[in-house]
Amino acid sequence: MNAHLKQIHPLSWTIIIGTIFGRIAISMSIPFLSIYLIRSMGATPAETGIVVAASSLIGVFASFYGGYVSDVIGRKKVLFIAIFGWVLVFAGFAFANKVWIFFIMNALNGLCRATFEPTSRALLADITPKESKLLVFNLRYAAINIGVVIGPLLGLQAGASDSNSVFLIAAAVYACYGICLVVQFRRYPELGQANQANEQRLGLIEALKATGRNRTFMLVLIGMIFCVLGYGHFDSTLAQYMEMSPRIEEGVRWFSYLISLNAVVVLVIQYPLVRFAARFAPALPIIAGNLFTGASLVLFGMFDTLPLLMLGVVIFTIGEVLVFTATDVLVDRIAEPELRGAYFGMFGFNNLGAVLAPLLGGFLLEGLGVASSQLIFALLGLTTFAGIPFLYLAHRSMQRLELARVKREGQPFISS
Repeated sequence: MNAHLKQIHPLSWTIIIGTIFGRIAISMSIPFLSIYLIRSMGATPAETGIVVAASSLIGVFASFYGGYVSDVIGRKKVLFIAIFGWVLVFAGFAFANKVWIFFIMNALNGLCRATFEPTSRALLADITPKESKLLVFNLRYAAINIGVVIGPLLGLQAGASDSNSVFLIAAAVYACYGICLVVQFRRYPELGQANQANEQRLGLIEALKATGRNRTFMLVLIGMIFCVLGYGHFDSTLAQYMEMSPRIEEGVRWFSYLISLNAVVVLVIQYPLVRFAARFAPALPIIAGNLFTGASLVLFGMFDTLPLLMLGVVIFTIGEVLVFTATDVLVDRIAEPELRGAYFGMFGFNNLGAVLAPLLGGFLLEGLGVASSQLIFALLGLTTFAGIPFLYLAHRSMQRLELARVKREGQPFISS
């Protein structure tokens, strides 16, 4: 472990530590957006769902382009554009006073995330030795959850559900994060530059076709859309339900507790669960995680007390860890090195699930009413389970590819 830690580049540490503070800023503001729009802006659940979905909708279409552009013009330029763009976006949130302005700001938020996330992950993959990549990606995931432990509690204390001024804090945090990246790139100017050695670089359409032709990758991507669909209901549908349900008196407070519990459980179980899951073929933990996530959604519709909701969050979090801890390594394994940014960007299309989650949840809550919570969350669980067949086909496809490889190399094949 210590040897792998020493191999982590200082720029990688900047991204990992910056992720902690960035996620604190985001999770003290964005998760409360649904509640703020309903409580303070008078928005309906359907309108709220549309505003929340705007971020992911833009992300779906922008992530591939953002990852591809980072392959062409360099990671550094794309990171700077995204992170300082975020500063302006959060400032815009702070001064928004109409629902349509929140829609525009959240769409721009999705654009920044869709360019920053695949580019930062591709940069981590670029500068990290192969044997340390799993550690680096899991440190990044742990950093996300450290931020999510702290952020909601700060947001609750700052009154994020009643005031949008908390977004000014987020703007300041991202300004500091951006300045730190500027300093690090000055220290290591050779990093994050465009790869000029590849004169045969594919154009945007060719890169899109190249990733789309990879059958295993596309099966994983489709399966992950359903996983993300289930995961997306936590910040959107569950938040609205807890605010609207007459059976839950302190919905905002309880929801902030559930967000922090989710992150704490991730930190506690991530290392042992990842070690256990590493024994299996990569798609199998994702399938298991899908089952846990879908089951937890069904339970959320049945529970209306804090202890039982917390139990549902534990089950949900097990599913989250199983699904998301290995995906970056899996994409890196599938991707051709010269198209790594494009693959990470293309993988952003799994955010189609995050687009559909608030829309589906918002319309079900408005159409069926919170009194039908058991039916609503059962339907949400079933749609999550729809990803299992695609993930299983991806598993079989990876097995066949591995079998063909070891036959060429004359090595024994071990099936998981």
